[in-house]
Amino acid sequence: MGTAFRTAIVTGGSRGIGAAAVSLLARNGWRVAVGCYQRLERANALCASLAAEGCQVFPFQGDVASAAEMEALVQAVLERWGQLDLFVNNAGIAQQKLFTDLTEEDWDRMFAVNARSLFTCCRAAVPHMVRRHTGNIINISSIWGQVGASCEVHYSAAKAAVIGFTKALAKELGPSGIRVNCVAPGVIATEMNDALDPETLAALREETPLGSIGTPEDVARTILWLAEEGSAFITGQVIGVNGGFVI
Repeated sequence: MGTAFRTAIVTGGSRGIGAAAVSLLARNGWRVAVGCYQRLERANALCASLAAEGCQVFPFQGDVASAAEMEALVQAVLERWGQLDLFVNNAGIAQQKLFTDLTEEDWDRMFAVNARSLFTCCRAAVPHMVRRHTGNIINISSIWGQVGASCEVHYSAAKAAVIGFTKALAKELGPSGIRVNCVAPGVIATEMNDALDPETLAALREETPLGSIGTPEDVARTILWLAEEGSAFITGQVIGVNGGFVI
């Protein structure tokens, strides 16, 4: 186990990249609040499993698009552990749809979960970090936020917003000792990509220079590195975990 008494929130922590990040952080000495929206049973099971290993974790159900619910999440962490060192904005949704078929509801929900959530979560967390003159925010974007994806215009646009948000907030919070970085995963073997047919996955694997699909643990290891002291002079950056798909 790593150094104890560092505290993190991971949104979208019940599955995929979020669950892998929760597990890796917790096993390296972090106390972790596991944010989830619909999958409380999975968050409970993950927390129970990690607690059995001696980790300090707890689940919290809330909508990342709700300012009030994210304020409640941060307050719950502060009441339980007294500090918040790291906020991982991982919650997200995806949808494949022709642009001409997109509805206003599709667009608004995509931005609510993937972009507005950064505002609600960071607005809840940043005042505490500023008071302590220390903190770390890691936002999860996507390669499609860097280069765009056909039939995913709203997803690509929202994930591009994550990158712009990261760069601007890093400049603003740097003088307060707070780092803000972004991880942009490539094609990762998660439930979000389960809808892709085998032919599409094979084509994406072939387009990836390393010739494989990434794992949630690949991304989680990058999150852990950005969370800890080895990356102390890094802020405002977009770290690609994509096997060379975007260079």
